Amino acid sequence: MSHHSDHEAEHTPEAIRDRISQGSSQDFLKDSIYGAIDGAVTTFAVVSSVAGAGLPSGIVIIMGAANLLADGFSMASGNFLGTRAENQAAARARREEEHEIDFHPEGEREEVRQIFAAKGFEGETLEKVVEVITADKERWLETMLLEEHGITPDRPAAWKAALATFFAFLIIGVIPLLAYFVDFASPGAIGNPFLPACILTAISFAVVGALKARVVGQRTFSGLVETLAIGAFASGLAYAIGYLLRPLAENL
Repeated sequence: MSHHSDHEAEHTPEAIRDRISQGSSQDFLKDSIYGAIDGAVTTFAVVSSVAGAGLPSGIVIIMGAANLLADGFSMASGNFLGTRAENQAAARARREEEHEIDFHPEGEREEVRQIFAAKGFEGETLEKVVEVITADKERWLETMLLEEHGITPDRPAAWKAALATFFAFLIIGVIPLLAYFVDFASPGAIGNPFLPACILTAISFAVVGALKARVVGQRTFSGLVETLAIGAFASGLAYAIGYLLRPLAENL
């Protein structure tokens, strides 16, 4: 009964209108989730490799912080450039479609007709759909962009996507370093800082995995286990490499 009520609440006109208008915010949420996953995995991988080599907390902090800033900036700038390129391609497609509508309206009108005929519209209904869409230039343009190019009206701002990625990377990525900050400030206070770092990172993996699952529509448990498994594999590999290189570190 409760599930039925929730389903009805999600399909009221107001709820549907709000959901449709939230497209771009969902993009930033995805940027944040994937930035957080990358931050947790890569920073803890660095911590694991340095800890595996038996190096002191100060070195772990330096290496971890350097990775956190450099990798976070790299990921954010990559997201910025990728999103910007997509936006520029969308703007170019929009200019081209606008030119076609202005100078070849009959051909573009026929494209609309064929697009909706392929969806099952026919006869007077099809002609009415074509008439309504082509009566308003902006509606006509957005229809052509969506149906012909797969471009939605709202595009995420590149700098917002980059900031969402960067700050999520920093916030989650710093978690593996927290135990080492404590150990550096008060040596011996928590024993071997690698164990609490593992626990804190596992918790962050689980939380980020659960959030990722919600964003992509995956089952929460599956997303949690998937992220934990990937993080554990990357960290274990990095720790093993650091451990194998320990003799080299001891001779430095």
